[in-house]
Amino acid sequence: MRVANLALLMLAVVGCPKQVDTRVAGSDDDQLTTYEARLEELRSRGTNGNLSCSDRCTLSTQTCGVAKNLCDVVENHPDREDLPERCARASESCAETTNTCASCQGR
Repeated sequence: MRVANLALLMLAVVGCPKQVDTRVAGSDDDQLTTYEARLEELRSRGTNGNLSCSDRCTLSTQTCGVAKNLCDVVENHPDREDLPERCARASESCAETTNTCASCQGR
């Protein structure tokens, strides 16, 4: 009898449909926050007027890499209307640093 009750309990736990949240999982939200914090850090480093051209271009490469990673997470969740703006801001940061790198290389 005890085994039968345990079997019924296990069947109920395993067999019951579970509601799954279709929004971005906490880990994706955390990842987006981490990427945005990293972009802000890179942005603040870029405001230092004493950076060499090589440093500016390295900063650009890093910024664009983080922006791409952020946009990849956003693209995985087309149902989230709040995310494309975050990708757009990240892409703007990439474009700004790319322009800064290109302008110093053109001198």
